[in-house]
Amino acid sequence: MTELKTQPNDQSVEDFLNRVENDTKREDSFTILELMKEETGAEPIMWGDSIIGFGRYQYKYASGRKGEWFLTGFSPRKQSLTLYIMSGFSEYEQLLEKLGKHRTGKSCLYINKLEDINLDILRDLVKQSVQHMVETNQ
Repeated sequence: MTELKTQPNDQSVEDFLNRVENDTKREDSFTILELMKEETGAEPIMWGDSIIGFGRYQYKYASGRKGEWFLTGFSPRKQSLTLYIMSGFSEYEQLLEKLGKHRTGKSCLYINKLEDINLDILRDLVKQSVQHMVETNQ
């Protein structure tokens, strides 16, 4: 079986974020870093070259293939800040309605800049998602 290319490593999270060219995105990234540290109680770890993950959980596909991934995380992509809400969004429609300007994918929350959203709602979304992942993956 092939292994995922995106693996945890010992690269410096702070060095990575300090290399973000856009000033606003860099500042927003440090804010998200602190928010996720507080809500997960976990230290940030680089996954691959561009994702910052917090905590870990084990998963198993119906095929029997197993793996490990982070509970939540983010990446300051060129186009937008991408937050990984691993539980998906089906349980969080009410929070998303109050969040502010954003887009979603299957488990990705895309935000242009933090001033576009309600940070307290984002904090609640991260907290609830992490709780859900911990409870369902024990």
